[in-house]
Amino acid sequence: MPDADGARTELEEVRAWASGLEAVHARIAGRFARAEPRRRVLAYLRGLVGNVGRKNGWQLAEHAGEATPDGMQRLLATAGWDPDLVRDDLRAYVVEQLGDPGAVLVVDETGFLKKGTTSVGVQRQYSGTAGKVDNCQLGVFLAYASPRGRAFIDRELYLPKAWTEDRVRCRAARVPDQVGFRTKPQLAQVMLGRALDAEVPASWVTADEVYGQDPALRGWLEGRGMAHVLAIKSSELLAVGDGPTKVSAAQLAAAVPAEHWVGASAGYGAKGRRLYDWTRIQLTPPAASRWQRWLLVRRSRRDGELAYYACSGPASTSLVGLVRVAGTRWAIEDGFQQAKNEVGLDHYEVRRWPGWYRHITLALLAHAFLVITRTTATSGDRAKGDTAA
Repeated sequence: MPDADGARTELEEVRAWASGLEAVHARIAGRFARAEPRRRVLAYLRGLVGNVGRKNGWQLAEHAGEATPDGMQRLLATAGWDPDLVRDDLRAYVVEQLGDPGAVLVVDETGFLKKGTTSVGVQRQYSGTAGKVDNCQLGVFLAYASPRGRAFIDRELYLPKAWTEDRVRCRAARVPDQVGFRTKPQLAQVMLGRALDAEVPASWVTADEVYGQDPALRGWLEGRGMAHVLAIKSSELLAVGDGPTKVSAAQLAAAVPAEHWVGASAGYGAKGRRLYDWTRIQLTPPAASRWQRWLLVRRSRRDGELAYYACSGPASTSLVGLVRVAGTRWAIEDGFQQAKNEVGLDHYEVRRWPGWYRHITLALLAHAFLVITRTTATSGDRAKGDTAA
């Protein structure tokens, strides 16, 4: 059993967590005009971060001491509040606590496995979560990664054409009439646009091939003055020199002399440092002065497999700087795992558009609270250690 000092410390930590969550709730309380949903959203957040096995309506209601899930379901389905305004509060909270001018905005998607055909956006489609084509929903997310921590700041549900072309089905799922089909890169652009318009401090954007293969997104980022490292396929054609001829990424990599490959770490993974060989090839520069485009290539030291990235940024950027940004993309995969395991990002049982956005937004807020609380605690412990030394 813990001694008196240990028990006192544990109690203080619990009280600090409770106080911190109440402070987060105070940030969003004004988004709820009525007292009942305003109180219940705090109970919902407590359940998301609490010791609840399956964070659905029934178990969250039980955790809150309610006899039925009706109130929790009403919070997600019909209560009067706008999840987009709470998303703005989430973004402001993350920036306030983790903001850094050198931060990286990371775009990625995750799947939510579902049965049946009525859950909004569901169809058989490839899910990285399942590693195969399965019946699922797909959400596109924007994460904020800085030296101080990493958390999500935005989300959009991907609606396949089979849905957007069936307005009866959309209305049954309460999809707004103005919502039409948008590709995943277009959803990414919408979220990045919101972040940039809100003046979120960041210097780079990174994403996988789904987004890097879209020349419109790359061009838009250059137009907004956002440097980026976006994964592309080996077959992607890239402009080199002044002429109109374009060369595939694979051909450009094949012509790199052996001595131009450099060993560098892309950060730490589950098995330690991610050490690869890297090189970059200068491409035709953009119109913006003092900017440059590169093809960044990563080579596995184990089997020689290559990965490719289309990059654009300040001409003074070093190879190691590009590698750092490329490695940051993996942070969002850890974030998805944490959000699903710890705050029930994928535990929802709602089927309609408003419910999806409401649960996902609250889950991201709960995840950001955990990230920031742990980051603050770690910083405090480190400061105490420095003082003791």
